[in-house]
Amino acid sequence: MTARTETPRILRTAALAAAVLLLVPARADAYIGPGAGFAFVSSFLVLGATFLLAFGTIAIAPFRALFRLLTGKNAYKNAAFERIVIVGLDGMDPGRAKRLMDEGKLPNFKALADEGVFSPLQTSVPSLSPIAWSSFTTGVDASRHNIFDFLTRDPCTYAPMLSSTDIGNVKKFLKLGKFRIPLGKPVIRLLRKSQPFWKILGENGVFSTIQRVPITFPAEKFKGHLLSGMCVPDLRGTQGTFSHFTDTDPDSGEPAHTGGEQCKARRISVNEVAGALVGPENSLVEGGGTMYARFTAVRADDAVTLTLGEEEAVVKVGEYTPWMRAEFKAGLGIKVKGIVRFLVQEFSGSAFSMYATPIQIDPEDPAMPISHPTIYSIYMARKIGPFATLGLAEDTWALNEGVLDEQSFLDQSWLIWEERKKMLFDALDKTRKGLVTTVFDTTDRIQHMFYRFTEPDHPALAGRDDIERWRDTIDDMYIRMDGMLAEIRGKCRPDDLLMVISDHGFCSFQRGFNVNAWLRDEGYLVLKEGSTSPDWFTNVDWSKTKAFALGLTGLFINRAGREMQGIVAEGAELEALKAEIKGKLEALVDPEREVPVMRRVFDTTGDFQGPYTADAPDLLFGYHKGYRHSWECAVGNVTEEAFSDNTKAWSGDHSVDPALVPGIFFCNKQIAAKAPSLLDIAPTVLGLFGIDPPGYMQGTDIFAPLPDAPPAPDAPPAAPGSGDEVPETSKEEVVA
Repeated sequence: MTARTETPRILRTAALAAAVLLLVPARADAYIGPGAGFAFVSSFLVLGATFLLAFGTIAIAPFRALFRLLTGKNAYKNAAFERIVIVGLDGMDPGRAKRLMDEGKLPNFKALADEGVFSPLQTSVPSLSPIAWSSFTTGVDASRHNIFDFLTRDPCTYAPMLSSTDIGNVKKFLKLGKFRIPLGKPVIRLLRKSQPFWKILGENGVFSTIQRVPITFPAEKFKGHLLSGMCVPDLRGTQGTFSHFTDTDPDSGEPAHTGGEQCKARRISVNEVAGALVGPENSLVEGGGTMYARFTAVRADDAVTLTLGEEEAVVKVGEYTPWMRAEFKAGLGIKVKGIVRFLVQEFSGSAFSMYATPIQIDPEDPAMPISHPTIYSIYMARKIGPFATLGLAEDTWALNEGVLDEQSFLDQSWLIWEERKKMLFDALDKTRKGLVTTVFDTTDRIQHMFYRFTEPDHPALAGRDDIERWRDTIDDMYIRMDGMLAEIRGKCRPDDLLMVISDHGFCSFQRGFNVNAWLRDEGYLVLKEGSTSPDWFTNVDWSKTKAFALGLTGLFINRAGREMQGIVAEGAELEALKAEIKGKLEALVDPEREVPVMRRVFDTTGDFQGPYTADAPDLLFGYHKGYRHSWECAVGNVTEEAFSDNTKAWSGDHSVDPALVPGIFFCNKQIAAKAPSLLDIAPTVLGLFGIDPPGYMQGTDIFAPLPDAPPAPDAPPAAPGSGDEVPETSKEEVVA
């Protein structure tokens, strides 16, 4: 039995904080779409497709070998390096890295810098992970790859939509009694525009292994292997819905959880409880409802035996189970399979508490296209064991909601990190020529959740008496990354080019700004009644509203001809309104702290020239450090007050002016560019493999001319709004 916070069609989706935040409940079809339906169709097809793929691979192997023999020699003839390795450490901050290097705590990063270069890396505008990594992938800015935020709005309904992926519904079914057999499968589309640079490499004969780069779901076809990253959904089609089981009646006052569900575990005896994981909807059966996978937990002395279907694990209280397979039976022999970890938190005669991760797509039996080719995730699971496939795998909302404590969150994060290491090391072993790229999320997630412990005055520390215990968690994480770097360098060859990069840096998030509340106070947003509105603009009067905010990056003008009920005319009226709001925001002062809030505000159509500006936020915000869109603003809520303290565990962020949060750039070779940018990576890699970058790419080859030639006299043009404010650096010095 499950207590829900919304209707059965509810979706808990990705909350928009910098790279990993989960949103509060919302309708499933507003985001990723019918995950369950897609899972069913895939369950019909994936097994047969996998066998066909395996058979086909064997059958054409001799022909592929001959093709490689005839063409492979030429693929690398103009390459400066036969193998390039790019390690992404999401969110690693150059200022913190420099301090720790100066303190002698990052000897391997220091050695890499001394050998080649260490520099800030200009990030994207806005400085959010989906935008930044999309710019890394394509070599173009947001106006050309069309990712401006985690979310956007449907201009016809003002409802939120995931900006990166769209999954349609199956249109036709064959009815057999109570069963509805899908005829075909839903169309699943990656909404990021432009093309990844590794596709261009493949077209020129260069092989790539790409692992967990954000905004790569669904996996695109190219010459290489790929495991999708951020925005891969869970088995229910959400961006991550955890479960929290207790033996308390759900109606007894136990709070509902943002990003998760409060579930009832039935006490069978003093030492045994039973419950059920909530699975996808059974779209195979007319009115089939939700499917469940039942489990039992039996305590004996200090051990607990968890049984889930045919899977069994024995753990101690406070210890995660290994990944366990969950099967959801729909009928006609069809099963939808996922994997889950459990954490028994308390098991006594009087109380039971257990956390379950979101149910991940099983990489060994994938219900959605999480890899290219499909068999790659199967191979990897067979090689290293089951692994997290959810795009936002570290469960930040469970820690935000107090379902996990700090130690449990860290334990989970390091388990995922270990999986990622094994993936990378396998890629280094198997990909002897070409490109290897793996992104680690651990650096981002731990900084998001532990930044508060580095600031004694952070609002999220009120009432805490364990600050000292967690104060050095972020530094310790950097030190662990330094140890991993030593392992990576040990697996690289002397003639490999190695880059270690991050998509952005980090800063504090102490105060939230509800843009919608401010717009209401200034008369730009009008409510039907009262002074507040629940999530998703429930109480907004669109016939009188000129501007509104959704997501983390800025605001939309309610434009006539674009929004369904738009009232602001294109041309002079629109430009005057944008200038007016921009001016007010850049002059805005937090009345409680008496400091400015915005460092600058970008006019999208003025600061970007790409073809996808029309549906982007009209104004993009460059906050000062310490500020960000409030949690409520991100989901279209209008609160009483515009400003609020951030009291959640999610206490560090990077949704500020991009000039304040550059990423890192380490390389084992010296470069010519004085201020490298994320936009430079794609054309640089192409150039190093002897391939001319396409003219639409905005970056510049940072080695141009090649490493052994005299350095170029000038750095490439900066990305909009971030250029001259990233200081010039050399391998000896970095300033953040």
